Amino acid sequence: MKQKLSIIKVGGKIVEENTSLKALLQTFAALPGKKILVHGGGRSATKMASSMGLESKMVNGRRITDEAMLRIVTMVYGGLVNKTIVAGLQALGTNALGLTGADINAIRSVKRPVEEVDYGFVGDVVQVNGTGLRDLLDLDIVPVMAPLTHDAKGTILNTNADTIAGETAKELANYYEVTLVYCFEKNGVLLDENEEDSVIKVLRPDLYAELKEKKVICGGMIPKLDNAFAAVQAGVKEVLITKASNLGSTNGTRITL
Repeated sequence: MKQKLSIIKVGGKIVEENTSLKALLQTFAALPGKKILVHGGGRSATKMASSMGLESKMVNGRRITDEAMLRIVTMVYGGLVNKTIVAGLQALGTNALGLTGADINAIRSVKRPVEEVDYGFVGDVVQVNGTGLRDLLDLDIVPVMAPLTHDAKGTILNTNADTIAGETAKELANYYEVTLVYCFEKNGVLLDENEEDSVIKVLRPDLYAELKEKKVICGGMIPKLDNAFAAVQAGVKEVLITKASNLGSTNGTRITL
């Protein structure tokens, strides 16, 4: 029987505010069993860039990452945000280790090809080092993964945190019974974005397609849900989309085939 593994992805808004970060880390540290935390940090990167006179450019919710912005996100994601989380977990008795995709060759990517938009130094994941991450987990080390990967040629690449969580979950499903949880600011996927009680308890592919067609589900939720369904199809036992304060419960939207 496979051991259970929880992979928790949290957005930048949660980890960039002291109150929400403290609450998250306490809940995460209390989760039983083996676990991995994947984090964002976009608002901190935007703020840092602005303080250095650099404009942040976004297309379809994705950051354009030129050379100057790559230096910013590497410093912020892999340094400030990641190490703040690691230090907070150590204070709670959780033996955490901060990682970018370059560390232990955790996640290798290729630079996204230029099509309609040139996103710059943005990575599309091609390989996750499942054995390396498993070795850490077997030592009771908790990986804390920043949204940065590498191309195995010496270049760091800015990479979507939802994708990192999903690809990591798919690879580690070979070794563990994986539950993947996407935490964001809502109680789950909502039928009405202005009504917190309108949570869709279970989301299947047919309902997902219908709600996309009706524009009930749109924007940034689509790549998140695409990652969720891909994870379940690849053998991840369960994907839950919920609010960070619900972490550890079954409240939220469960993704199933």
